[in-house]
Amino acid sequence: MKKRSFTLLMSALTISATLIGTSPVAAKTDTDTATEETTDKEETTAKDADSENTDNKETDASKSDTLEDGTYTAEFDTDSGMFHVNEANDGKGTLTVKDGKMTIHVSLASKKIVNLFVGKAEDAQKDGAEVLEPTTDTVTYSDGMSEEVYGFDIPVPAIDEEFDVALIGTKGKWYDHKVSVKNPVKSDDTDAKKDDKENKDADSKADDTDKDAKDSKTSEGKTLADLNLEDGDYTMDVTLTGGSGRATIDSPAAINVEGDKATATIVWSSPNYDYMIVDGTKYLPSSTEGGSVFEIPVSAFDEPVSVIGDTVAMSKPHEIEYTLTFRSDTLQSVE
Repeated sequence: MKKRSFTLLMSALTISATLIGTSPVAAKTDTDTATEETTDKEETTAKDADSENTDNKETDASKSDTLEDGTYTAEFDTDSGMFHVNEANDGKGTLTVKDGKMTIHVSLASKKIVNLFVGKAEDAQKDGAEVLEPTTDTVTYSDGMSEEVYGFDIPVPAIDEEFDVALIGTKGKWYDHKVSVKNPVKSDDTDAKKDDKENKDADSKADDTDKDAKDSKTSEGKTLADLNLEDGDYTMDVTLTGGSGRATIDSPAAINVEGDKATATIVWSSPNYDYMIVDGTKYLPSSTEGGSVFEIPVSAFDEPVSVIGDTVAMSKPHEIEYTLTFRSDTLQSVE
């Protein structure tokens, strides 16, 4: 009996020892498995992150590498109506790409902005900040006048992406702005189009000159009395010369005849003319919608009549001398 009890006791101890010995191993195995799974997930996440960062870097590199070295015309957009490209340049600047680095030169509206800084205003005021110094540019407006303004060469980090540019004006305070450079066009293409347009303009001017020369042989200056017109409304072609040749007027022009006076309606291509002077008398515009409109007397036909147009398109008003020639052979009555 004692021997049987002893045998049972030994069996129980053996089972207990087995359970005690294997439990820690099982627990350790579960922990190791969980740790390995976590490590695998972390490694996978890290690889995915590295892959995503690589893709982003490749994308950024591709953006900077899309333009080959050369000169381009590009749009320069800003977030401010006070900080923008001069209107004479149609919102565009000259983008230069060299060795993968891009710089755009823009002419501003005046000389009121004295420095720029690529970055934030607070950084522009730190010691060692590399502020951009201005250049002095000459711009020519559509009305023929030229003006000196400040321009800047601005480093461009990427095309079609906003970046920070701070500015300081004559009052000595820095301001933050956002800018972007868009739609670059290789200058070779732009120059070709420009040359083609200039050639066409030159041909057109040559034709006009020939026509004027022929007309001058067959017609001389006339007065309203020479035309013997009845009171009423007419139209007549009118040519404009003077200035830089960029300003234009509508032709034919409306002519009103009443008694011994003829009055022409002159519509300029620019709304920036605030008065005209004809025969020493100043005339103010009747409208500036779509262009400055003036009602002026016509003292002679088929010969140049000297007039002055004052433009406020620039930082200071300027008077520009022009001539108008009303061609009587194009006269038509308005029913």
